[in-house]
Amino acid sequence: MDWLAENTPRIVVQLLSGLSVGVLLFLVSSGLSLIFGVSRVVNFAHGALYMVGAYLAYTIMRLAPGSGPYFWLALLGAPLGVALLGLLVEVLFLRRIYQAEHIYQLLLTIAIAFIIGDTVRTIWGAENRSVTRPDFLTATIPILGQAFPSYNLVILGLGPVVLGALWWVFYRTRWGMLVRAATWDRDMLGALGVNTPLVYSTVFVFGAWLAGLGGALVAPIQGLSPGMDASVIILAFVAVVIGGLGSFFGTLVSAVVIGEVQALAVLNPFLRQYDLVLPFALMALVLIVKPVGLFGRPE
Repeated sequence: MDWLAENTPRIVVQLLSGLSVGVLLFLVSSGLSLIFGVSRVVNFAHGALYMVGAYLAYTIMRLAPGSGPYFWLALLGAPLGVALLGLLVEVLFLRRIYQAEHIYQLLLTIAIAFIIGDTVRTIWGAENRSVTRPDFLTATIPILGQAFPSYNLVILGLGPVVLGALWWVFYRTRWGMLVRAATWDRDMLGALGVNTPLVYSTVFVFGAWLAGLGGALVAPIQGLSPGMDASVIILAFVAVVIGGLGSFFGTLVSAVVIGEVQALAVLNPFLRQYDLVLPFALMALVLIVKPVGLFGRPE
């Protein structure tokens, strides 16, 4: 009990840090889960779209380093640019292989990821780059005597806003109804006369927008490099598998759990050296107990 009382401030701050990581991971993995749920395409290029969002945000914020208006402009412009790139990818490539076997879909999305990665390296260079946070978000906020970055509080504040907006889109709009119907039975949706190719396209564009938003938000707190897509796509797949392929709510729960597990592992000297392994161990445990994921359903 003495240890708990003494370390309560650190635990609270680490829980908040883990929650902010979970919000960022949810933005990326929810788009991945949404695309798979509707089109059944395992999109390995999703991490590359996230990376483009980070670099676009970097480019916009470089116009006026430390400027608040340019920061908000980056949060609006970068996801939009990634959404347009997603539309291009879907129309030129993915639309042709929706009925193909999964192995061909997988190989194509991996090839697209490499193409985007090489393009990023050509445009922005191979060296690491960093983004200056806006002046009003450089300070730290004391929480129970512990310093907590104000930027992370912005992420925590945006999390419920984005989640509420997504809930409204999926449960209060006709497009959201069609998307949810497509996740359950794509063939029946087409038999009812719905333009399913259009649904696929809009879902992919929306998923790309979510990846771009995640990349734009992470740009001020993480160094940018052409290989940054690899780590995030792996964690995003882990979150999607744990939550259940195609389950939006499951992806939210698993992303938060992964963020908290990694954050709390820092407090333990033994677990600290395995913090990168813990999400994979958790995924293995979930797959052993429930192969379809926590909230997944059998085909």
